[in-house]
Formats: sequence, structure tokens, C-alpha cells
Amino acid sequence: MLQEFKKFALKGNVLDLAVGVIIGGAFGKIVTSLVNDMIMPLIGILLGGISFTDLKYVITPATEDVAESAILYGSFIQSIVDFLIIAFSLFIFVKLISLTKKKEEAAPAAPPAPLPEVVLLEEIRDLLKEK
Repeated sequence: MLQEFKKFALKGNVLDLAVGVIIGGAFGKIVTSLVNDMIMPLIGILLGGISFTDLKYVITPATEDVAESAILYGSFIQSIVDFLIIAFSLFIFVKLISLTKKKEEAAPAAPPAPLPEVVLLEEIRDLLKEK
């Protein structure tokens, strides 16, 4: 069983998937920082100094014993922008990969060189045609 697991875990597809997940997680953090720290403040300034992290609809205000209950729709808007940026980036990446694959497929393969016996037989045929 240990040998089977080792064989499975060291397959190329599993390793590629693991690398993709790790890079995807790091990319997600970069995009989140980009949205939270750069894009949303700029949008907030354009909309009159609004901070999206402060946008919320308070359902029940905080009291001494109970914490505030609110719908944080500003954070939801930031998450939507995160998603759109990641989805667009993946779209561009997949498009570039497919273009590369199409170029590789479009290049026709050179026909294989004929065997020496075939070349010799063709020469004999051509000599017989001349006579």
C-alpha cells in the first residue's frame, strides 16, 4: 500500500496540481492586497471618500452584552472585485496557453525521410522508365 501511495503521489499530474494550488494561493493573496490596498481606496476616493471596509447595514446595534450584528456589504463588494480580477487573469492565462498550443499544432511536421531501400527502388524505376 505504501508503494502504491508513493507511486500515486509522485505522478506528474499530482505534483503539477500541488504546485498550481500553492501558486494559486499566493496569487490570491497578491490580488486581495491589490484590491484592498490599491483599487478599492481609489474607487472610494472617486465616489467621494467612501471606505468600502466601513460599508455595512447594521441589523442590531452593539450593546453592553451583545456585539453588533451587521451585513458587511462593503467587504462583499471587495470580494467581488477580487473574483473578477482573478477570473480575468485566469482567462488571459488560458487564452495565451491555447494560442501557444494552436501555433504548435499549426506547424506541420516534416515528412519522414524515405528508407534507403525505397530510394533505391525509385531510382531503378526511373531508370527503367527512361529506357
